[in-house]
Amino acid sequence: MLCTRIQAVNPTRTNMPLAVITGGARRIGAAITSHLLDQGWIVILHCNNSVVQAKQLLQKGRGGLVKGDLSNDDDLFRIIEEIDGHKLVESEGGIDLLIHNASIYKQEDFSTITPQELRRFSRIHLDAPFFITQGLSPKLKKKKGCVIGIVDTSWNHAWKDLSHYTATKGSLRQLIVNLAGELAPEIRVNGIAPGAIIAASWEKERFNEIVRKVPLGRPGDPLDIAKAIEFLYNADYITGYILPVDGGWSLT
Repeated sequence: MLCTRIQAVNPTRTNMPLAVITGGARRIGAAITSHLLDQGWIVILHCNNSVVQAKQLLQKGRGGLVKGDLSNDDDLFRIIEEIDGHKLVESEGGIDLLIHNASIYKQEDFSTITPQELRRFSRIHLDAPFFITQGLSPKLKKKKGCVIGIVDTSWNHAWKDLSHYTATKGSLRQLIVNLAGELAPEIRVNGIAPGAIIAASWEKERFNEIVRKVPLGRPGDPLDIAKAIEFLYNADYITGYILPVDGGWSLT
C-alpha cells in the first residue's frame, strides 16, 4: 500500500498520509485521486470547474476541496493559503505528497498564438507548480514529503501545432529537476511523463497513430499513472527523475 512509508508520531493524527493534487477531478487526475482514496489516503483535491465530479470522488474517503483558476494570480495565492491553513493539513502535521497534475491541452497553429494564450499555458504549467511548491514547502518539510509533477513525452520532440503546450510543459520538467536539487534532502521531487493514455476529443486520429508506434502495442490506462505515483512516493532514494509511463513510446 502507498501508506506503508508513513508512521504516525502524534496520537492526534491518523495513520494515513495526506496528498494534495491539482486538477484532480477529471481524466488522469480523477484516477489518481480515486486510487489514493481507495488506499486510505487523505486527499485535498483542487479543481476549477469540475466541482460536481470532485465532490463525487471525495465521497470515497476523507478529504477536502479547494476551487479556483490557477491561471489567475488572485485565485492561485488564495488556493495556496487555503491549503496551507487547511484543517486537515494542520491535524495531520503537514503534507506527505504534492501532485502537480493540472494542465490544459489544445492544438493551435503557432502563427495564431496570442501572448495571452501563451501566458495562460505558462501560468498553469509553470507558475502554479512553482508557487504552490514554494508556498507549501514548509508543510512538506514537516513530513519529509514528496512532490510529483505530471509532464509528458514531448521532451526533445516537435509536435505539430502544440508549441505553446510542449514549451510550457518542458518548463515544468526543468523546474522538477531544479527543485529536486534545491529542496533536498528534506523534500524529494520527481516527474511522470504519460504517453498515450487518454485521447483528447480533437486528437482521435493522432492518438491512434501514436498507439500503433507504442512497443507494447496498446494505450495505457490512467491507473498506470496512479501506480507510478505510488512507486515514486515509496522510492525513498529517487529524486530529480522523470519516469516515462508510455509503453516504450519514448524509445521510438
